[in-house]
Amino acid sequence: MSKPVVKTSVKNPKASNQLRIIGGQWRGRKLSFPDVDGLRPTGDRIRETLFNWLAPDIQGAHCLDLFAGSGALGLEALSRGAESSWLLEKHPLAAQQLKSNLQLLQASHGKVEQVDSLAWLNRQPPTQQFDIVFIDPPFALDLWGAIAAALETGHWLSEAAVIYLEAPRDAQLQLPANWQLHRDKQAGQVSYRLYYRHQQDKR
Repeated sequence: MSKPVVKTSVKNPKASNQLRIIGGQWRGRKLSFPDVDGLRPTGDRIRETLFNWLAPDIQGAHCLDLFAGSGALGLEALSRGAESSWLLEKHPLAAQQLKSNLQLLQASHGKVEQVDSLAWLNRQPPTQQFDIVFIDPPFALDLWGAIAAALETGHWLSEAAVIYLEAPRDAQLQLPANWQLHRDKQAGQVSYRLYYRHQQDKR
C-alpha cells in the first residue's frame, strides 16, 4: 500500500518501479508504478498475510481501496476473486498508471478515481456499498478516524463489511464502536489490522 506525503514530487517521470501480484489469476504478473516520492506498495509478506486473513471473504466481494497508490491491495483483491475494486488515488501520475494497469490486465471490474478520498466519501451519495475496504492513508495526515466516520455516516459499508487498516504501531485510533478487531500484526513500527463490522444496536 502506498503512503503519498502531503507534497509529492516526481523524481523522474520516465522512471518506474515494479509491483508483483502474488496470488490469484494474475499471480507473478509485474506491473509498473511511477517513481513518486512516498509511494510504495505494501510488501509481499504483509500482503500474503492480509489475503490469507481475507480468504473467506474475498470471493465476489466489492472492494474499496481508499489510498490506492501502486494498486498493491486493490489489484491483488481483483486477482484473488473480488467482484469489483474501486481504487481512489489523489496523485495524477499514480492514478493514470493505475488505469493503464487495469487495461493491461483487461480488468473491466476495476475502476480508478483520481480524487481526495475523504472529500469523495463526504460529498458522494453512495452508489454502492463495499464488503472490503482498505485504509492506508499517509501517516502524517492522521486520517483514520475521519475516514472511518465518513464510511459509517455515508453508509458506504455493507452490514458485515471487513476493514483493513494500516497505521503506526503506537497510534491511538478513534474507530466506530461496531468495528471489532479480528486480527492484527506488526512489521517494525507499522501495525496492520483487520476489523469486522457489526450492525449497530439501534434500540
